[in-house]
Amino acid sequence: MAIDISDNAINEVRRMMEKEKVDAAGLRVGVKGGGCSGLSYNLSFETQSRTGDKVFEREGVRLFCDLKSYIYLNGTVLDYDSGLMGKGFVFMNPNAKKSCGCGSSFST
Repeated sequence: MAIDISDNAINEVRRMMEKEKVDAAGLRVGVKGGGCSGLSYNLSFETQSRTGDKVFEREGVRLFCDLKSYIYLNGTVLDYDSGLMGKGFVFMNPNAKKSCGCGSSFST
């Protein structure tokens, strides 16, 4: 399986990179301990992948994921929601058994 990125998220990543004048090779997606439900999602721009990273690309936007985070994110789709309830990236993670109300943390 893989980590995928939606059309909306691709457009937002490109917009953010242009607006902030970020010269990045891709977007790092990861998981770290903490948050309301035990694990929280982490996003950051990176200039290059790291040794051992899984690299996924769609329409020229690359996602980097370390192997430890990949265990929790395998099969996830990164989306971007610009609805009335607020804007932000959304992780549609089939591995999450429970998540907090804001969607920024989860448990397996």
